[in-house]
Amino acid sequence: MNIVLRLAWRNLWRHSRRTWLTIGAMVFSNTLLVFMISLQFGMYALMVDNTLKVFTGHMQVQAPGYNDDQKMRQVVPDVAGLAASLRESLGSDEIAARGWAFGLASSAERSYGIGIYGVEPDFEPRVSSIPGLVTEGRFFTDTNDPAIVVGAVLARNLRATIGDEITLLGTGVDGSFAAAVVTIVGIFDSSVVDLDRSIALMPLGAFQDVFFMNGAGHQVVLFADSLSAVGTLRREVEGLLPDGDDLVVHDWDALQPGLKQAIQADISSAFFMYAILVILVAFSVLNTQLMSVLERTREFGIVMALGLRAGRLGRLVMLETALMGFIGLILGAIGGALVTSWFTANGLSFPGMQEMAAQFNLPARVYPSVSFLSALLGPLVVFLFTLLAAAYPALRLHKVRIVDAMRTN
Repeated sequence: MNIVLRLAWRNLWRHSRRTWLTIGAMVFSNTLLVFMISLQFGMYALMVDNTLKVFTGHMQVQAPGYNDDQKMRQVVPDVAGLAASLRESLGSDEIAARGWAFGLASSAERSYGIGIYGVEPDFEPRVSSIPGLVTEGRFFTDTNDPAIVVGAVLARNLRATIGDEITLLGTGVDGSFAAAVVTIVGIFDSSVVDLDRSIALMPLGAFQDVFFMNGAGHQVVLFADSLSAVGTLRREVEGLLPDGDDLVVHDWDALQPGLKQAIQADISSAFFMYAILVILVAFSVLNTQLMSVLERTREFGIVMALGLRAGRLGRLVMLETALMGFIGLILGAIGGALVTSWFTANGLSFPGMQEMAAQFNLPARVYPSVSFLSALLGPLVVFLFTLLAAAYPALRLHKVRIVDAMRTN
């Protein structure tokens, strides 16, 4: 073993209690950082996944300008045919065609304005979580069935239930008056009140007949294998679009800009708290190393009088800090990974979390997502800050006057 490394290791344990207290502070902070970062990333993944699975998807094919104002006339021609062509070309069933219209839904007693989606019965369950949330009745089986699936809140507001008929009034794609009588065949409950009271789903064929779409629609929704694969899939889809239709492809960032902004805002506030924790640990290391240097002033004066340069002593102090920080990094990363793994298996929940989670479309119990990045990101930052904190005691050795140091008791 190198003599400098041996000296650094021996010096580190001259005051073992102080060393262990400092290492303990690093281990605690590293464990906490690993768990909190893993929990944060896990919640972001759930938030994005749950939000996009409701209606947005990873990307959508639309008419130019539709994403900005959603006008009825901004349509995708032969939307079902385009979706079928993309499914065949890409070899994926997670692609579905949709239409959308605003209409007035009226029961025998009440009327409410709602958003009406025309969906493909066979493929909508692959790109949306709504079909799986039907708690009463059933989802569609026939694309031309004059039926409708409504949210639980909307059904309660209309005072309607399974088997009741409601009247839909709206405007067709050509500006004409659209009207239809449809039967409620299913009621879904997403636990998101705004969603459950404001939308309804119809089979795409029936929707196109009611609103005079002539085979057109407004969206082709696609899901990639993962968020990281969205960019590649988007380029593939753009290359497969028919020439002359002037269609555009929007990814989830363009479709849900508020979602990414909310995540970025949360990251900023969270990392501010993490920074405070890291700085506190850095000051603990600074205090430990400064005390160590001051206690060895006479010793340093003697070895400098024998010809050892202050720069080599400074490197010795830095090496001692690096060894201490490395121990804290390893133990903290292992401890954080173990704690996070337990919560990954069992989940995390606390009183009042269900109401808060519902606002962000999250489940009542969240599961941290431990990864190589989340396990090492926090501990590495702590390690770097401990080295930075030790720079002052190491540089202070350059100001030591040999005679005065040797006279120090």
